[in-house]
Amino acid sequence: MDDRIVAFIQALRAAGVRVSLAESTDGMRAIEVLGIQDREQFRAALRSTLVKEHADFTTFDDLFPVFFAAGAPPMQPMGQGGGLTEEQQELSQETMDQLAKQLGERMRDLLERLRSGEGLTREELEALADRAGMQRMSNASPQMQRYLTQRMVQELGLKNLRELMERLEQALKEAGLDQQARAEIMQQAQGNADSLEQQIEQYVGQNMARRMTEQMERDPINDLMNQPIDQLSARDIELLRDEVRRMVARLKTRASLRNRRNKAGVIDARSTIRHAQRYGGVPMELQYKRKRLKPKLAVICDLSTSMRPYVSFMLTMMYELQDVTARTRSFAFIGDLHDITQDFVGQRPKDAIEAVLERIPPGYYSTDLGRSLVTFCHDHLDAIDHRTTVIVLGDGRNNYRDPRLDCVETIKRRAKRVLWFTPEDRRQWGTGDSDMHKYAPLMDQVHFVATLEQLGKAIDQLLG
Repeated sequence: MDDRIVAFIQALRAAGVRVSLAESTDGMRAIEVLGIQDREQFRAALRSTLVKEHADFTTFDDLFPVFFAAGAPPMQPMGQGGGLTEEQQELSQETMDQLAKQLGERMRDLLERLRSGEGLTREELEALADRAGMQRMSNASPQMQRYLTQRMVQELGLKNLRELMERLEQALKEAGLDQQARAEIMQQAQGNADSLEQQIEQYVGQNMARRMTEQMERDPINDLMNQPIDQLSARDIELLRDEVRRMVARLKTRASLRNRRNKAGVIDARSTIRHAQRYGGVPMELQYKRKRLKPKLAVICDLSTSMRPYVSFMLTMMYELQDVTARTRSFAFIGDLHDITQDFVGQRPKDAIEAVLERIPPGYYSTDLGRSLVTFCHDHLDAIDHRTTVIVLGDGRNNYRDPRLDCVETIKRRAKRVLWFTPEDRRQWGTGDSDMHKYAPLMDQVHFVATLEQLGKAIDQLLG
């Protein structure tokens, strides 16, 4: 039992619940005193010692039955036992035989399973899980547990249960069974269906819990850095916040080293000769062209639903890197462009980003990059000059509207260079409403930034 409690605590942590070593010890001590005979008391002891935030109670309640299940209720053969007479039992069996001949294969299999009162074997559960795609799931979470349970229930055919129950009750009524007998048989059928569903739920829960524990035992950061950003859970994003700060520190260090190496610059012949004239050419003091390594940036971000996780990381990194940039102007768009630069004045990047995301909510098929580019060219061209690098962060999907390539050309003529950061692979460009294949040839560079690792490398190249 101690091992199971330890695994339960690890799963809570994997699901984002903060459980300290002291709280784990308190939980163990509480169980030593109260024992495990009373399941509800056992649950209350763990809940009160391990969970300290109200928002985490749901996660605890989802995971507790996975590790400390009472077991699925027992199944029993339909149309047998209970208050049914021998004549009613025989009639019900004949009726179900006749009904089975009228049903399709999947519904007939479901009827026979409910009728026999036999639970699912381990092999059957594994086969259902395989068809539901459990092996392909990389994210172990309570939400994923519910999703897989529903998929396995559908694979078993329980989504047809309501129709089957209606047809069974009608067949029993036509066969002459009285209401009390019909009610008992229907209750047996429903009980068996509930038991099968609980079997599936417990199987999925145990497997997902094991995966969550395995994820905790591995170093998750490297995996998360190379996992698509749009697949990260809230807990994953929270884990990566510290890593983002460490990444920014590394980028700052590399930028500073580049500044130091290039501090001397290249020899400026004209300035050297002009400077030496005051001494008649002796001595000759070399003059250098100083490189301006601190870039000026203008960042245009797509805030549509699919792009929000990318924007959050991108803006966080950009504003944490203020020491190595001369100036950063930020813009965000869905249906039209918004200047969000002032949101970051006097606020931490995390708080500013949350305020921006709340102020500009996503709409249904409302993305209009073309219109946003028009607004930028009309109202914000003063944000860029020959020293400015413009970065567009988006997937290039425009809901079949005019992409306004002329505006991109206007921006490019005015800026030092224009880069595009996209999470979509080249194979997706031009599919559906994607205009990425039209924008890409106009860019100085296009960076694929599906993961945080790729985003960090793209920003590093930008600073170089």
